[in-house]
Amino acid sequence: MMKVALIQTSLEWEDPEANRAHFSRLIHTLDGEVDLIVLPEMFTTGFTMNPEHIPYEEAERTLDWMRENVTRTGSALAGSLIFQEAGQYFNRLVFMFPNGDYEYYDKRHTFTLAGEDKVYQRGNERKIVRFRGLTFSLQICYDLRFPVWSRNTVDYDVLLYVANWPHTRIAAWDALLRARAIENMSYVLGVNRIGSDDNGLRYQGHSAVYDALGERLAFSDMEEILYVTLDKKSVEQVRTTLKFLQDRDTFTLES
Repeated sequence: MMKVALIQTSLEWEDPEANRAHFSRLIHTLDGEVDLIVLPEMFTTGFTMNPEHIPYEEAERTLDWMRENVTRTGSALAGSLIFQEAGQYFNRLVFMFPNGDYEYYDKRHTFTLAGEDKVYQRGNERKIVRFRGLTFSLQICYDLRFPVWSRNTVDYDVLLYVANWPHTRIAAWDALLRARAIENMSYVLGVNRIGSDDNGLRYQGHSAVYDALGERLAFSDMEEILYVTLDKKSVEQVRTTLKFLQDRDTFTLES
């Protein structure tokens, strides 16, 4: 059993210090002990195509901030932020464990409609993370539209999406989260933001959790923290009773 907190909130545009302070206040309000805390995509800046506006050192400052919070809470902490390496920028989802170690996933499908593909280097590796008895597949926002990339070929338990998904296409977010849960027979966690940004986009949230049958366990369209308890035995029971994953196609992913 794992208790997860999904933090759905607004973000200050290109202001890492203000966003870290805001999330610190929210994390301090968590209801009891939590195993995993999940923040939105680019949680320190909003979905900016101007990474050069963010000092290089801010990524390390945010990692230090994450370590401080996981040490204090005993929870893991996940969210994406801007990283710069070898002159290239990445939209990187960091999953930090309570001991301060972390694994990361670089967004595979950079959002061409916003020009993300021209600014950020895309990742080429799927990332599977194991934590307290559950196995997570890490994904970011636009990845949700590409089911081959998320296909459950390794029997993960949880498909985790962090996002800045605008209200104009929120119906697709709702439908695709549920579809990914059903087709992969796994929990799906989707954490979005609310508010507006300097791109003129509005966000309705719709953070949600679905179980392995596509039943919605949590949902919100306002600023709040959602809580859900994940049960590995529930996933195992569904897969034992309904052996649909045994009939999945085999394929090889190309870079």
